[in-house]
Amino acid sequence: MNIENIKQPFIKIFPGDFSGNTIQRNTPKVLFSTVDPVGFEKPELIVFNEKLSEEIGLGKFEEKDLDFLVGNNIPENIQTYATAYAGHQFGNWAGQLGDGRAILAGEITNDSSKKTEIQWKGAGATPYSRHADGRAVLRSSVREYLMSEAMFHLGVPTTRALSLSFTGEDVVRDMMYSGNPQKEKGAVVVRTAESFLRFGHFELMSAQQEYDTLYKLVNFTIDNYYPEITSEGIQKYKDFFESVCKKTADLMVEWFRVGFVHGVMNTDNMSILGLTIDYGPYSMMDEYDLNFTPNTTDLPGRRYAFGKQGQISQWNLWQLANALHPIIKDEQFLEKTLNEFGDYFWKSHDNILCKKFGFDQLLDGDEEFFTNWQGLMQELKLDYTLFFNQLEKIDDENDLKFLFERVSYIFLDTEKLLKIENFINTYKARIGRNLISNEESINLMKKTNPKFILRNFLLYQCIEEINIGKTNILDKLITALENPYKEINSEFSIKRPSEYDDISGCSMLSCSS
Repeated sequence: MNIENIKQPFIKIFPGDFSGNTIQRNTPKVLFSTVDPVGFEKPELIVFNEKLSEEIGLGKFEEKDLDFLVGNNIPENIQTYATAYAGHQFGNWAGQLGDGRAILAGEITNDSSKKTEIQWKGAGATPYSRHADGRAVLRSSVREYLMSEAMFHLGVPTTRALSLSFTGEDVVRDMMYSGNPQKEKGAVVVRTAESFLRFGHFELMSAQQEYDTLYKLVNFTIDNYYPEITSEGIQKYKDFFESVCKKTADLMVEWFRVGFVHGVMNTDNMSILGLTIDYGPYSMMDEYDLNFTPNTTDLPGRRYAFGKQGQISQWNLWQLANALHPIIKDEQFLEKTLNEFGDYFWKSHDNILCKKFGFDQLLDGDEEFFTNWQGLMQELKLDYTLFFNQLEKIDDENDLKFLFERVSYIFLDTEKLLKIENFINTYKARIGRNLISNEESINLMKKTNPKFILRNFLLYQCIEEINIGKTNILDKLITALENPYKEINSEFSIKRPSEYDDISGCSMLSCSS
């Protein structure tokens, strides 16, 4: 790999702590601290993303590159570092946070001048580890590697994963915070993104009243990641905030389209570029439930439930607005922009629902149709992804009982089947108002609704198999997630089997996941 081409503009621009001290502490008035990965004696590569490596400009993998992928023997041209940020966690101000188990190598530029940041996750403690060890276990690393790649191929903005490796050491974790810590295999993920900047980076500088650095950070972000913004003065910063709001709303709609629930939407987990970032206690939707949260830490309030993600993203943007106020200095503009967020989100939300149902445009009465559909889905516990897959097959010849029994998590008696039949009749009538052909409608659905989603029970099976040294499921999952709009493996296109309902890591997870 071409690691000698990695550059580090970030640490050349912003104030930092170059002591290399990994003792957990506050680091006021700096945006990063230099830190070395801990190093591992017996690493073992599990999977390497060759396509991504070529795309971002790192080139082909050689055996000697394994050291770099786990943070060993860092070349002299690279000064590794972790960034400081702040954030609101579960609605409460948490003060200084930072990269607790993430260490940045820098950025690389490919032949098309596209820049990509490269980061280890699980390579050791940083000043921001908050008394933790900075390591990562296999299960969380597999989940991050596979889901970030799955989201990319679904067409959802996301960080990506370059490699997954065993570290050769055990890590002690209490998976469900139940007072029962266990040894687990350690692992390191190398992940990439255009940038890992978060809302929390801006919150930290604003909270510390480091306004000169805040100005530098905003200008750096606009110059490097928002080239479409060409305005000057205060308008430049207003356009920036409006763009962040739009990107964030677009991301929430994409999450809704594919049925993704993040599980821990703290402001420090919100990307300034509108990327899905930090894959912890996430879940793809099985049975449709607006109140579903996969995160045990989010109970009983369910702040980050599936149906609240749009609302929470707006709340997070309010916190970003507060952080940027010292620069923008226009309360009316900020309030107006945030109030318009809801209108933009719901319009986009309804438009994506139209595509999921094969409607060519939003018509009067569609909002009531969508509301009735949501009620049906929740009452009959229908599988979100499989429901739309079955809807593509609807015609006058179909047996509705056969089609929908395989997508429900409860028994469908005569009364429940009648409700489905009534809904399908309403749906057919609505399709009849389309200005496009039935074939075009079906094609629209097929492009919008995935055939494959990376369900938690599949991840659980994969992790269990990797733990015993096998990668058969891993290989199959990678093929399937790279082709989510095709049915590559019919064995994966099923609802969650009942035997996985109460297994940790399949239905509910913790922030340790």
